[in-house]
Amino acid sequence: MKTEHIPAYLAGANSDPLMVAMVVIVVISILLIGVFYFKLHAIPEHIAHGKNHGQMQLIAVLTILALFTHNNMFWVAALILAVVELPDFLSPLKSIASSLEVIAKRDNKPTDDDVIVATTTKESN
Repeated sequence: MKTEHIPAYLAGANSDPLMVAMVVIVVISILLIGVFYFKLHAIPEHIAHGKNHGQMQLIAVLTILALFTHNNMFWVAALILAVVELPDFLSPLKSIASSLEVIAKRDNKPTDDDVIVATTTKESN
């Protein structure tokens, strides 16, 4: 059967333009859905990166776990950790430790009164 006389928009013997169009649409839609899926899973990382969050690595690990295990609990935990700012407990403790070091160094130095008391006790012995 010769198909040279059939118009290009109709299905010929070797091609089907509607099938080609549908293949292109399906491939593009699958790619767009995949991009959307990956962007959705990266939301906690983007939030944490924008805030310069201290727990960035933990958030990244939780989002990767959620991506590979399809367990939404990890993604929700990463999102909550990225949004909620945890209090800084370490800075006050460091400040207290450095203040105690200064006090300890200051108390260990002999003062003039200590020198006078030490010399009078040596003389009396």
